[in-house]
Amino acid sequence: MSEPITLNVGGKLYTTSLSTLTSFPDSMLGAMFSGKIPTKKDSQGNCFIDRDGKIFRYILNFLRTSHLDLPEDFQEMGLLRREVDFYQIQPLIEALQEKEVELSKSEKNAMLNITLDQKTQTVHFTVREAPQIYSLSSSNMEVFSAHIFSTSCLFLKLLGSKLYYCFNGNLSSISSYLQDPNHLTLDWVASVEGLPEEEYTRQNLKRLWVVPDNKQINSFQVFVEEVLKIAMSDGFCIDSSHPHTSDFMNNKIIRLIRYK
Repeated sequence: MSEPITLNVGGKLYTTSLSTLTSFPDSMLGAMFSGKIPTKKDSQGNCFIDRDGKIFRYILNFLRTSHLDLPEDFQEMGLLRREVDFYQIQPLIEALQEKEVELSKSEKNAMLNITLDQKTQTVHFTVREAPQIYSLSSSNMEVFSAHIFSTSCLFLKLLGSKLYYCFNGNLSSISSYLQDPNHLTLDWVASVEGLPEEEYTRQNLKRLWVVPDNKQINSFQVFVEEVLKIAMSDGFCIDSSHPHTSDFMNNKIIRLIRYK
């Protein structure tokens, strides 16, 4: 064993050996600790890596054992994937791909239930007609809510990669709003003709988009069509026994199931 080395990874300290860090010479760590890439030091003289400190635990354990060991309730696959991509440890990349396939197979049997709600509200806003001349205007706006539950955490992550909120001039994935791995609530509005762009931000009104199609969702019909498209591409099919046909056709309830 070589002399121990202490690393500061995103503020979290780890102690290991040089031989462990260079066990895969073609990786980012192998290059850093063989002198091919200069390393930074923190104020205590520890090697500093500006990456996620918590996730580095799994990277380091793989260097030590050549096994990717994750807890059963691990919920940060996306973050782990990005960190693994940064460190470029090829056997770890392959191990992560195998783990994701394994998780996907274990979730083949799944249920997806979506409850929809829609209401109309009046929005008031000012319109600039000329310099120093403003008028007060109002219009009716469609407001949508979708409460989504799925036994497949991976499907909700897939959905999160396709649907984006438009707010303050930017698109942001709904994945960032996924606090519960099995539940997701979406709230958005349809565009209102004549409503200035800055009013959406001022009144905290989010719109919903599908990417990469860059398609705005202005009605429940479009929302249902897009969700069905995403779900069926992931192996789901419509549950013929539930809900009642009238509820489904009225876009109130969507229930889909997936079998092995």
